[in-house]
Amino acid sequence: MLTLRRGRVTAVVARDDRLARIEVDGAPCVAYPRLTGPVALGDDVIVNVQARELELGSGGFDVLYANLTRGLELAVEADAHVMKLPYTPVQAAVPHAEEGRALPETLAGLPVVCCSLHSQVAPVCAGIGKGRRIAYVQLAGGALPVSLSDALRALRELDFIQATVAVGPCVDGDVQCVSTASALLWAAAESFDVVVCAIGPGIVGTGSTFGHGGVAAAEAANACRALGGSAVLAVRASEADSRERHRGVSHHTRAALRLCPDGVVAAWPAGWEAPSWLEPREDVDVSGWEEASAALPLSHMGRGSDQDPLFFAAAFAAGRVAAARIV
Repeated sequence: MLTLRRGRVTAVVARDDRLARIEVDGAPCVAYPRLTGPVALGDDVIVNVQARELELGSGGFDVLYANLTRGLELAVEADAHVMKLPYTPVQAAVPHAEEGRALPETLAGLPVVCCSLHSQVAPVCAGIGKGRRIAYVQLAGGALPVSLSDALRALRELDFIQATVAVGPCVDGDVQCVSTASALLWAAAESFDVVVCAIGPGIVGTGSTFGHGGVAAAEAANACRALGGSAVLAVRASEADSRERHRGVSHHTRAALRLCPDGVVAAWPAGWEAPSWLEPREDVDVSGWEEASAALPLSHMGRGSDQDPLFFAAAFAAGRVAAARIV
């Protein structure tokens, strides 16, 4: 059941054409203008309040569901007929990159970094370095709107990422694709140097072996290898996480490796001890990772690079390995 509530916009905290942070009757809320139309102070709106009322990890804010003042009878995007989230109350037609063009049959060695968490994306990009054309591909497993990510906004502004792709149920990227495979082939057709695949902010999790969003890393790796790309797994590792299943190398990484095909390599920062089961593995020198990442938003579970250096160094290592494989 949806938990919807009618209210009025009482504050506009920050906004751009992709994301608006507002308050509805004093409660924090986010709106996606490219999905539900523009929003302004005083608007009569309907918001989804369920996550916040359940106090979920993703529940720090409500989500604008419909703007009754200025969000009705919005025009369909030109030439759009393939639905995102089809047959749901929020289905919307958007153009997809697969339509009207031929994509290559192979990735021809294109490096693809496969992340299990969104907080790995910034250090991965730092490891790849500036001067490379990087496409970010968002997979289901966390937040579905690409535009929710403040980290991606910063990476775009700093010219680390040049395009974002929303795959499957994910929405609001620069480009939309039906599948991971076609998203990777689109990036190859557009001559990107590296692709970084990840889930959006937050993660779906049940505490079980495979019931979490981190398995999206294996989905990306499988598609990459099947299409002749070079797949690099960004290892989730921590010395600061209090949860046993995530301390050291996370069980999310172990699960992803079990689902990965042959030829996928796990990147590991030299100088830290890796578990014996983390194979195949490529150890890489990550000296200088702090300086290379200094301008980027580094945050994982509220911890920064000084509080959990292994987490960020491991992601940085994946970027380094991918950069070395650029054809």
